[in-house]
Amino acid sequence: MSEPKKVLFGFHAVTVRLKTAPDSIIEVLIDPSRRDARMRQFIARAKEAGVRLIEADALRIARLAGSHGHQGVAARVQALAPARGLDELLDALAEPPLLLVLDGVTDPHNLGACLRVADGAGAHAVIAPKDHAAGINATVAKVASGAAETVPYFMVTNLARTLGELKERGIWVLGTSDDAPQSLYQQELTGPTALVLGAEGPGMRQLTRKTCDALLHIPMQGAVESLNVSVASAVCLYEARRQRLLR
Repeated sequence: MSEPKKVLFGFHAVTVRLKTAPDSIIEVLIDPSRRDARMRQFIARAKEAGVRLIEADALRIARLAGSHGHQGVAARVQALAPARGLDELLDALAEPPLLLVLDGVTDPHNLGACLRVADGAGAHAVIAPKDHAAGINATVAKVASGAAETVPYFMVTNLARTLGELKERGIWVLGTSDDAPQSLYQQELTGPTALVLGAEGPGMRQLTRKTCDALLHIPMQGAVESLNVSVASAVCLYEARRQRLLR
């Protein structure tokens, strides 16, 4: 049986694969009408990695990518082996876990942005329920700018049960809610932590909310009542990272 294949598009997503697993790249399509410095640098990197390059017009690349936002670059690649199990990942960590849990985030652009934030803040994994979440696709990979290749993303059958198992490991499960009495900035985040965020609007589901050890709110000073989930993820994860850097 042949190995499963997928498509990556956009400079960031394809460049990360060139860095991390060049042997998994079958071929890269590039638009020859784009001759700027960024494209020249990308081509040089691809040639250095020994990757097969194919010139193709923008329409052909768009058909492969399923999007016109490909920046003139798309790659056919072998799917990488799935991330090791969550338990194995947690057992191998040399520092207190920092996890991002997304409940009800179904928009691929939001998921991609959350993965990018998780990578930047040094989160060890992102967790989501199988039935109420977006999966990894080409759009997610493009928006994630390579983070879909570097951040383990676990889709679990029962989110409440998984949160319960995290709590049994001593991981503090902290949900975010606009009506929570305690501020994010009042909470110590240096220990084992899972930050739970729901989709903008409906927020976390009730069972997820009840499973959390505590609820926190992000202080809002202006007229806007809430933040996009990827922005809220950034605020929470970087506050946790800031506290850990000060230890």
